[in-house]
Amino acid sequence: MALSAPAHSLAVSTGTGDSGDVRTPNGETITVTTTPRRTVLAAAFAAAVGSAASVPAGSGSPPAAAPRGGAAPASTIGYRGWTSAADWRAGTAAGTSAVAGPRPGVTLARPLGTVEYTDPHTGTTRLWEYATWLSPEHRPAPPASELIAPWNAAPPPGTWPRVETRATYTDGTRTPWYTLGVWASGDEDVRRTSVDDQTDGRSTVWTDTVAVDDTASGLRLAAYRLRLTLHRAPGSGAAPTVWRPGAMTSDGPDRFEVPATAPGTGTAVELTVPRYSQNIHIGQYPEYDNGGEAWCSPTSSQMIIESWGRHPTPEELAWVNPEFADPQVCHAARRTFDHQYGGCGNWPFNAAYAATYPDLQAVVTRLATLTDAERLVAAGIPLITSQSFHEGELDGAGYGTSGHLMTVIGFTAEGDVIANDPASDDNDAVRRVYPRRQFENIWLRTKRYDAGGAVRGGTGGVCYLYFPTTLTSAQRHALARAGVR
Repeated sequence: MALSAPAHSLAVSTGTGDSGDVRTPNGETITVTTTPRRTVLAAAFAAAVGSAASVPAGSGSPPAAAPRGGAAPASTIGYRGWTSAADWRAGTAAGTSAVAGPRPGVTLARPLGTVEYTDPHTGTTRLWEYATWLSPEHRPAPPASELIAPWNAAPPPGTWPRVETRATYTDGTRTPWYTLGVWASGDEDVRRTSVDDQTDGRSTVWTDTVAVDDTASGLRLAAYRLRLTLHRAPGSGAAPTVWRPGAMTSDGPDRFEVPATAPGTGTAVELTVPRYSQNIHIGQYPEYDNGGEAWCSPTSSQMIIESWGRHPTPEELAWVNPEFADPQVCHAARRTFDHQYGGCGNWPFNAAYAATYPDLQAVVTRLATLTDAERLVAAGIPLITSQSFHEGELDGAGYGTSGHLMTVIGFTAEGDVIANDPASDDNDAVRRVYPRRQFENIWLRTKRYDAGGAVRGGTGGVCYLYFPTTLTSAQRHALARAGVR
């Protein structure tokens, strides 16, 4: 079960509870026993590290001067995805070509040449053919303090894409090209990985997120481009395809408390979603981070994937120990595992895994209010939310966490949140009802106090949205209202 972060853990880390180290902006590495994710909100990080505000141990309450709820600020969230043939034509293709169909994409057509890649996790150096696609420059409004770039891909064996971004700062200078993922559907050719130690001294890549180091300076990301490099074994003729590359940018305000919303369109709606516990997998597959609290993200992903009627095949599950229940959860953990991060909590890797299933699409974004989540649920689209809290902040949870993923599948008639929470002892206990006001605050805030009074970060409404290519008009409208087209 996910536990509260200990007093010595970094005061502003957020995430899924996966294991690993946290690197601070000054280069210090802190090993965190409850293993919060290394992706951080830049604003919360800069402010908390710089000023270490606190309250008396155990109080869990902000001091009088802390920001409180009030009028909701204008949303700073923006998502831009490249999803159509026109989008592909607007970019710069070098050896790639557009692919039509229900999931229009870009594929390797004529290799530009070959390139060596040394897998940092196996030490193997191989030669690969490659081609590239460069997106047009996109200028988010307003400029952003962080960027997360999800993509969809199901590369066949012997192929893999690299996803990169380069941003222009508000002062006109540029970041280097940052690698946001080396992705493969399996782990036979290259190991799926993020890349550590990417920084220019002004922004840093935290596993899957580009974040401005010092938001108080006023520096922001004014524009960005994405670059896809598609690889295949020389002479194989295999064709890796990527669709729906995109980026979510944001510049969320520092808030301990968000404005309350009234129940709306999602009330008295509960979607049918399978229930899977992460905790029944404790100790399984240490090479994929040991099950249990480390598997909240793939467990949540598998629940929503299966709610759309998609399942791994018996052949895909043949490697799982037959004594283990719910082998599809083990499969999801293996297929989302980030070999650099050492866990399954890489947000875009989970989205990419979901998109390996037929005609499914996936994005990572933020929502500004719980009302946005209600619209999606009312239209039949469940969502996966990322939040962190101490035990006293969420009645009925029975645990605290430095970062945890769960699914929102409905709302009661009173507007409370119905969640499939994988941090449960068994599958029957997964369905929970959480108080509306508590849930929206722990999910949408960007700052919080832990049970010991230390300032920590919040995810600011991060969520995964998985949905099929064939949608109802209500589903298209709900996604559009959430900024996803």
